[in-house]
Amino acid sequence: MNDILIAPSVLAADFAYLQRDIEMINNSKADWFHIDVMDGLFVPNISFGMPVIKSIAAHAKKPLDVHLMIIDPDRYIKAFADLGTNILSVHYEACTHLHRSLQAIKAEGMQAGVAINPHTNVSLLEDTINDIDLVCMMSVNPGFGGQSFIENTYKKIKQLRKIIEANGASTKIEIDGGVTNENAKQLVAAGADVLVAGSYVFGSTDPSQTIQDLKKLTNN
Repeated sequence: MNDILIAPSVLAADFAYLQRDIEMINNSKADWFHIDVMDGLFVPNISFGMPVIKSIAAHAKKPLDVHLMIIDPDRYIKAFADLGTNILSVHYEACTHLHRSLQAIKAEGMQAGVAINPHTNVSLLEDTINDIDLVCMMSVNPGFGGQSFIENTYKKIKQLRKIIEANGASTKIEIDGGVTNENAKQLVAAGADVLVAGSYVFGSTDPSQTIQDLKKLTNN
């Protein structure tokens, strides 16, 4: 089994103490920083933009996994590369020409990710799976943290894992939304490689310990 990666979602951090929380992730067992960018159009919420991400990148010592929940993401691919993004995920539902978007991301030296909403069938990724480094599977409806996990996600993970294996792809499966210690092992058993955890980590009394517990739970 590959090492399961844990990516705390910065959206759930305390923005008044953002550097403190960045340092916590740096010093924890976490593998990536997960950063949600929302525009208030593709999703009904607005998160943070370039200046905040630039500040995070200046202090982060681990890869930046940026998830764009925005319309017309192609406009900003180079900008996010310039900010130091390592993995950039665009939404399948927001890309008219997905293959072209993936190639544009790779051309900027980033890993290319595709995010899919709960209603989007994983079979729609079959024709591009060999061009996708990461599928960010939404296990809640995108736009807000703290939502309840959608149980149908397990079935979708298994379906996507079959597509990846059938095509000889090296695509990682990332689960975003409602991840806790209660479903983490089941997600990994279904085929997940990366777990995003926001409210569960930052809402705990000891976020660093919570990350360590998730890491230990999923890698045993």
